[in-house]
Amino acid sequence: MILEMKNIEKSFGDLEVLKDISFGVDRSEVVSIIGPSGSGKSTLLRCATFLETIDGGEISYMGEKAAHTDSNGRAVYVTPNELRHFRKYCGLVFQQFNLFPHYSILKNLTDAPIHVQGVSREEAEETAMDLLRKMGIEDKANAYPYQLSGGQQQRVAIARAMAMKPEILFFDEPTSALDPELTGEVLKVIRQLAEEKMTMVVVTHEMPFARAVSNRVIFMEGGVIVEQGDPRDVFGDPQEERTKQFLRVFER
Repeated sequence: MILEMKNIEKSFGDLEVLKDISFGVDRSEVVSIIGPSGSGKSTLLRCATFLETIDGGEISYMGEKAAHTDSNGRAVYVTPNELRHFRKYCGLVFQQFNLFPHYSILKNLTDAPIHVQGVSREEAEETAMDLLRKMGIEDKANAYPYQLSGGQQQRVAIARAMAMKPEILFFDEPTSALDPELTGEVLKVIRQLAEEKMTMVVVTHEMPFARAVSNRVIFMEGGVIVEQGDPRDVFGDPQEERTKQFLRVFER
């Protein structure tokens, strides 16, 4: 198992955002997380990728614990130096691309491998160009983010995450900032990655995509996992009334 999260708790002030969340992700598995806005989906991804700290629970990558709850009931993380080791396992693609506007597309892809992982410039640029070819935008290597469409920028963001060679890729509503035509471009790339057995966790509102590409679907609401399972079961025969209500909206 690449990722295991157990009994995850997270609050912002008095607001409980994640309440006793437990799930895992196996190698080559594609897990889609669906649910209404405010259900805790994005916070769960930010906790999994160490952008937010949990209040309680346990996070493990590749069988190694990155965080656990101590005898006082508080979450304790490994040292900052050890945490860098865990961060290399995961990549996150954001809703709003988060590219560096003053860097060329090529530099957006090569900067972290060179300065964080110590990869040679030659190797980093070779990997970057291979990824841009895979995304169908190798001709944009010397362009800047503002010169690209939203769909192209999101494909660059995916390539940038992959340039770090993570074990698992997280997508936080990767198409929410795009119009329908550009959404199709990005979903096509994610489908291709799924076919290539890339391990992925995708927070999405694209129900047909989640149904077609996922090995497992998790429905969240109010900071808890309401239902999860094979997409054919969750979409075709949901067991929980709240899941049925949520999916009914998308059938209209």
